[in-house]
Amino acid sequence: MKIKTLSRSVDEYTRERSQDLQRVFHNFDPSLRPMEKAVEYKRALTAAKLEKIFARPFVGAMDGHRDGVSCMAKNPNYLKGIFSASMDGDIRLWDISSRRTVCQFPGHQGAVRGLTVSTDGNVLVSCGTDCTVRLWKVPRPTLEDSSVSSENFIEPAAEYVWKNAFWAVDHQFEGDLFATAGAQLEIWNHNRASPVQSFQWGTDSVISVRFNPGEPDILATSASDRSITIYDLRMSSAARRIIMMTKTNSIAWNPMEPMNLTAANEDGSCYSFDGRKMDEAKCVHKDHVSAVMDIDFSPTGREFVTGSYDRSVRIFPYNGGHSREIYHTKRMQRVFCVKYSCDATYVLSGSDDTNLRLWKAKASEQLGVILPREQKKHEYNEAVKNRYKHLPEVKRIVRHRHLPKPIYKALGIIRTVNDSKRRKEDRRRAHSAPGTIVTKPLRQRRIIKEVE
Repeated sequence: MKIKTLSRSVDEYTRERSQDLQRVFHNFDPSLRPMEKAVEYKRALTAAKLEKIFARPFVGAMDGHRDGVSCMAKNPNYLKGIFSASMDGDIRLWDISSRRTVCQFPGHQGAVRGLTVSTDGNVLVSCGTDCTVRLWKVPRPTLEDSSVSSENFIEPAAEYVWKNAFWAVDHQFEGDLFATAGAQLEIWNHNRASPVQSFQWGTDSVISVRFNPGEPDILATSASDRSITIYDLRMSSAARRIIMMTKTNSIAWNPMEPMNLTAANEDGSCYSFDGRKMDEAKCVHKDHVSAVMDIDFSPTGREFVTGSYDRSVRIFPYNGGHSREIYHTKRMQRVFCVKYSCDATYVLSGSDDTNLRLWKAKASEQLGVILPREQKKHEYNEAVKNRYKHLPEVKRIVRHRHLPKPIYKALGIIRTVNDSKRRKEDRRRAHSAPGTIVTKPLRQRRIIKEVE
């Protein structure tokens, strides 16, 4: 008779210190656990419900401006600093961790329309409707000093007066150049009082400009004639241009895929394009019920945040047609500017009610120091939710978002109108000769033409 003995070294299951966890050995043979899938499904369901219970996205508001917040800028060299400007010409530097004003930059006589910071974080550039461009020295020691009050005022290092009002500004990622949008696109140098280069196509105003993060000489603009244009500073004219049905309010390049850009449009949708092939959108991101005013990509390039005239902030996956998250409060008014924090943990929004609001990028994320066991538990919950996300009960809980009544009603009206249009198209196609009715796909429908 043969006897099989179990032999195990004492070192494998003995704790080295009394604080260590006891080692547990598992046999992963599926025949020993016939209820494993049922148990996992219940865990996924519980994880989905817990995510809803712990979803507290709003962190706090930063109050101090006396007029609507018109634009914001991140300091790429300092994580806690955020610049904001309002319609009354007030520019402030905020400390996100304490949610207090560090210092102010007085000087503009009208609305500040554009803010940007140089890549090294030393120079702040602002422009506005008072036809001036101002360069400010960013106070570096002040950022670390938490005792500084909001009475600290900074004088401009340089001031350039020009012929027309400005609507936007953006700084080159590598170099000393920055671009302003107004009656035409103008390229400036830090040390020159007039533009070193200017581009004009047509007579309409340029309303937004954004430099490419991967190629310093390429930038994209949108104009009030409903066009999106890509310029190359090494050429004397535009490289590519498309005309859309509605105006584009803002543009953002994907930092991880610098050939792709996403446009925030007046029709309530965002359109992602490949800069090399602009005749068709790569993806259409729909959910807003009013004009999308601003857009900003996460540093990871996997998501972007949008702020809309419908008083809501939404977070979209870069390749998804619908938003994964919507943020709103009863007091928040029209959202004019949004920004992702440099570590992709927070989202900031500036609205017409003079407040900046700080939100978590993941609504149910646990803030503060997380123990390794907690981190593993969170990762496991995400994994089981992802495995069973297609099942009806989990899907319903994960997808549900409470909407304000005006947005809920507007979405119902939009759905009714789209269904009516679809029925009409189907009837026309059914009662016409084959091939006479050509339906454009959604990704091409809003593009009128591409101009070379």
